[in-house]
Amino acid sequence: MFKLKYIKNDFYGGTTTAVVALPLALAFGVTSGIGAIAGLWGAIILGFLASLFGGTKSQISGPTSPMTIVMSGIVLTYNNELDLIFTIVVLTGLIQILFGILRIGKYIQYVPSPVISGFVTGIGCIIIIIQFGPILGHQLQGKIFDILQNLMIINHINNDSLIIGMIGLFILLIYPKRFNKFIPSPLICLFIGILLSYYLFTNAISLREIPVGLPGFISFNMPLSKAPFMFFSAFILALLGSVDSLITSLIADKATNTKHNSNKELIGQGIGNTISGLFGALPGAGATMRTMVNIKSGGETNLSGMIHALLLLGVVLGLAPLAEIIPNSILAGILIKIGWDIIDWDYIKNFKNEKVTNYCLMLFVLFLTVFIDLIIAVFSGIVLYWIVNLINKKLK
Repeated sequence: MFKLKYIKNDFYGGTTTAVVALPLALAFGVTSGIGAIAGLWGAIILGFLASLFGGTKSQISGPTSPMTIVMSGIVLTYNNELDLIFTIVVLTGLIQILFGILRIGKYIQYVPSPVISGFVTGIGCIIIIIQFGPILGHQLQGKIFDILQNLMIINHINNDSLIIGMIGLFILLIYPKRFNKFIPSPLICLFIGILLSYYLFTNAISLREIPVGLPGFISFNMPLSKAPFMFFSAFILALLGSVDSLITSLIADKATNTKHNSNKELIGQGIGNTISGLFGALPGAGATMRTMVNIKSGGETNLSGMIHALLLLGVVLGLAPLAEIIPNSILAGILIKIGWDIIDWDYIKNFKNEKVTNYCLMLFVLFLTVFIDLIIAVFSGIVLYWIVNLINKKLK
């Protein structure tokens, strides 16, 4: 399964992704209403098991925005009754395993390339925009519109954070590509950023306090009166998580010139979410942004996702003080460069050879991805693509 020649690249990819995944997992845990530690354990359990059993070599799994939003609604609906909530999570995983067994995953191949390109480019733009706050020494929350508005009214900049972030970005831009095979530029950047914040720019904002501790086993409960609603909630979560994961698999295929196994990926995601539910962890899916970070940082096989999860495990079991000294702005600099690299520049530059309708569709999906919602963007793009093609066929 693993080849020695890939281990070094997988280690770099997994390490960089773990640094990126840490604050996201904590934030998703808080957003869900269950707690930061649930998000962190979700990234660990799902991240490891989905990589171990899944069918996409370089995919990184963990709590995602769409899944967390649905989970927050479930938490409110069931009044924080953890036994009911995590019974739903376990059911979600089991339904995903059933999807894989029934070979439903094959239908993801019908997502058209303009939709994938618009989605990927939108992800790159989102990554860049949300890093403007941290690089200026601020934590800006909310949707992209909110972040852009808040950037306009910032009246205080943390100069130490800004200097560290700009130095990091400069290092990434001038770092010779041939050296990446020995030591990837994000790791050099991270190390220099930590030294700068510790010795020179001590007022730079660093990662906040990270919760630690082992998860507890959750007892389960499904009252007969609530069973239909619980099954429906689980089905929605499973469907959303499956679509989210398989779209990320397609994007990973395009970035690495490989081909994933959709049904195996669904089974891997299902196993991960089932075990997450057993231990009170947040469910998730294949995470597009983290997967692209992994790929751009060198991750090539399933091992990178497992390394990412094991490093997060190390943090939650006692290495948190080491992670807490990482300045936010150095992460922002790394992510701005990664976001720029993620944008599908080949498709953009090739617009003269594309159909006008396909190019307009790509821009439409890009806009929806950045300013509306990732899942809405993909579904709207697919529907619009097939409508346009049906109209064209009738006109011929």
